[in-house]
Amino acid sequence: MSNIAVLGAGSWGTALAIVLADNGHHVRLWGHREATVKEINECHTNEKYLPGVMLPENIYGEASLEKAIEGLDTIILAVPTKAIREVCQSIKLTNGMYTIVHVSKGIEPDTHMRISEMIEEEFGNHSVLKDVVVLSGPSHAEEVSQKQPTTVTVSSTNMEEAERIQDLFINDQYFRVYTNPDVVGVEIGGALKNIIALGAGISDGLGYGDNAKAALITRGLAEISRLGCAMGANPLTFSGLTGIGDLIVTCTSVHSRNWRAGNLLGKGQSLQSVLGNMGMVVEGVRTAKAAYQLSSKLGVQMPITEAIYNILFNDVDAKSAVDDLMGRTKTHEMEDLTNILDDRGI
Repeated sequence: MSNIAVLGAGSWGTALAIVLADNGHHVRLWGHREATVKEINECHTNEKYLPGVMLPENIYGEASLEKAIEGLDTIILAVPTKAIREVCQSIKLTNGMYTIVHVSKGIEPDTHMRISEMIEEEFGNHSVLKDVVVLSGPSHAEEVSQKQPTTVTVSSTNMEEAERIQDLFINDQYFRVYTNPDVVGVEIGGALKNIIALGAGISDGLGYGDNAKAALITRGLAEISRLGCAMGANPLTFSGLTGIGDLIVTCTSVHSRNWRAGNLLGKGQSLQSVLGNMGMVVEGVRTAKAAYQLSSKLGVQMPITEAIYNILFNDVDAKSAVDDLMGRTKTHEMEDLTNILDDRGI
């Protein structure tokens, strides 16, 4: 069994630490709050993020990042997108050589970088970084921590390392792990579904029904595929776990932070009020800005993303944004798919 560091003692980092511990690994769970680390070690709980869940005794809380990763070769990076660079800079100061498995979902505004690109840029040619692996898929931390059946995907440019990480996480009882070589598609699907989930929450908050949400999810997938393929992703990835799978779970569940934030926006709350009351990071907000910028740069049509961006950052009324979407110029549903297949020579 391995010694593994999980950096980030939020809900998802803690849930993945439980999976690894259930598989017999010794897990060092790093958190920047002393009180959280103390609770993990003394009470074997993390009530702020996973209330009512008992943590296995082979999870050890650590307040020092340097001590958390000392002597290890595998790091699970479970911090919000906005903290990725800062944590990588701390890792770079150590003397080890690591495979970094990032489990966050987002795109960086202004640079438009995917998370694996952010990690690689921070390390450059530094010898500390061995490989980068992505773990993504339809997975609520609350359900994983309760050992409810969940399936995810790992991806890397080094598939041997992806398969090693697959072996670390796979659990025959409740946590199934697939592999996929399409890093771009896996990251884009995981990031952009948060934008559509905001839209689904807004739709529900406005009082619209299942018809509207089904249309939003379906056309949202078309947007995700358009941008992803423009960036070099395999279109088939978006029909898998990190595409339609992640989109469904994030757009339809009350566990989803992005759906909950959108729901409050649809009910008339301001963005500042929503973010202040959530208590956890809503990745879709930053990603909406990044995706809007990126779609403009690449000339990719993303009307739902544009509408969400205008609601978030231009104070456009939510109902007006939906009305504008419904009034768009008519088009053919299969046009997107046909263009993608033509571009691929299929």
